Amino acid sequence: MQGDMEVGSMRAELAKHGQEHLLNHWDSISTEEKKLLMKELQELDFKELNEYFNRTVGELESAGQKLDDRMEPLDEDQCGAMVKSTNEELDHYESLSMSEIGEGRVGILLLAGGQGTRLGTSYPKGMYDVGLPSGKTLFQLQAERILKLERLAAARTGKDGKITWYIMTSASTVGPTQAFFSSNNYFGLKQENIVVFQQGTLPCFTFQGKILLAEKHKLSRAPDGNGGLYRALRVQGVLEDMKKRGIKSIQLYCVDNILVKVGDPVFMGYCLAKGAECANKVVRKGFPTEAVGITCKVDGHYQVVEYSEITNSSAERKNHDGSLVYSAANICIHFFTFEFLERVVTKNEKSLQHHVAKKKIPFVDESGEIVSPSTPNGIKMEKFVFDVFRFANNFVVWECLRDEEFAPLKNAEGAKDFTPSYCRNALLSLHQKWLKMAGAQIVSGSGTEYPLMTSPASEGNNNSESIEDEPEVVLTEICPLLSYAGEGLEPLVSGKKLTPPIHLTLSS
Repeated sequence: MQGDMEVGSMRAELAKHGQEHLLNHWDSISTEEKKLLMKELQELDFKELNEYFNRTVGELESAGQKLDDRMEPLDEDQCGAMVKSTNEELDHYESLSMSEIGEGRVGILLLAGGQGTRLGTSYPKGMYDVGLPSGKTLFQLQAERILKLERLAAARTGKDGKITWYIMTSASTVGPTQAFFSSNNYFGLKQENIVVFQQGTLPCFTFQGKILLAEKHKLSRAPDGNGGLYRALRVQGVLEDMKKRGIKSIQLYCVDNILVKVGDPVFMGYCLAKGAECANKVVRKGFPTEAVGITCKVDGHYQVVEYSEITNSSAERKNHDGSLVYSAANICIHFFTFEFLERVVTKNEKSLQHHVAKKKIPFVDESGEIVSPSTPNGIKMEKFVFDVFRFANNFVVWECLRDEEFAPLKNAEGAKDFTPSYCRNALLSLHQKWLKMAGAQIVSGSGTEYPLMTSPASEGNNNSESIEDEPEVVLTEICPLLSYAGEGLEPLVSGKKLTPPIHLTLSS
């Protein structure tokens, strides 16, 4: 049982920071619950938490403030693009990256803390199967892309370097994620090259700055946002692991993007060629008012600005050639050098601004009853992963093609967009395109050639019709172990007529 002196000391500490209510139910909880609550309270830095809250409230008061007068576009020489690059340039970028992979200097950071709540599941989103002919999950597709990239680098450089895959989970997804990889033999990757770690949590507050209780003996907590990555890299020992392995170049992405080119050698090579320490991969905005964050400069610092933070006049502003001035839409795929990441983690992380998420947060009231509010009653504080852009001295942007690289899984079937069907069809459409480019004809049983599917991930189309309105789906799936990004298919399919369903694997 907790000693009276220890409890008294904690009451005094809580009173100093206006949080004495957290022990209101002390006399009605069990001995074991008292131990748990005391341990949780002792691990908190209340002075730091209050500073976080006060800064966050300041951000809340300025939320909605338009940034138009403080914004400016990126310089043209900072912005590379697939469509503006020659084949020779793209090959050069790939070569630079393959050398890095061959030397074992590449790390990949995956943000995979989310459960599939909006998908109607309780397991990690990476374990979701969108219904491909192969039945592969997001985790498996991404693992196989990494394995193929390692093999391509080995073939190109003659060096058997490995990519280290760092997977950030949450408290609720760490166990299932580890078990899933273990039961699937790490999808052919070496276990020692997959590092699973957890992001942190922060207490939830009322609008008046009081920490909420989820139970009489337990604080209400929420993940600290994808920007909590930087603290987790430090406290979980990941940064130190990177240093020991000699990792120099790191790419980051989110688990829900079924088209993601994990460890993209073109993007990384562009960054290496430009000497960039930090970079953002983007897609072109489909239309001026598309609800996406855009990459630009604010007060001279690089930043992602949410669509709600600018006026329509800025969103619609155009260059002389008719293109949008602010067109670099954020898709949460970033590049960092290790030196930049180390500097951010050790020097800048604590100064990152927390952002506000107003939420309906269940809480224990004064009588000890759990209340489920019908309107937002508190805030969750979170940091954004891209907020470190402002600390970069040499920053670049790489624009990729949306229908080849971005189709996020967000919602259950029946929603307007970003459903499992949307993601599945985006991948099938891309693979049909690869086969056509490799010289194959895809024909029906009667010999009629299928037209190319219109990808649901094509620019400007992702927020329009539901997937059910798309034209006929052509079942064409290519295993990532056979082709990372459409390469190497000509010897297999050129000049051939293929009839769906088509599922090409290494043994095909």
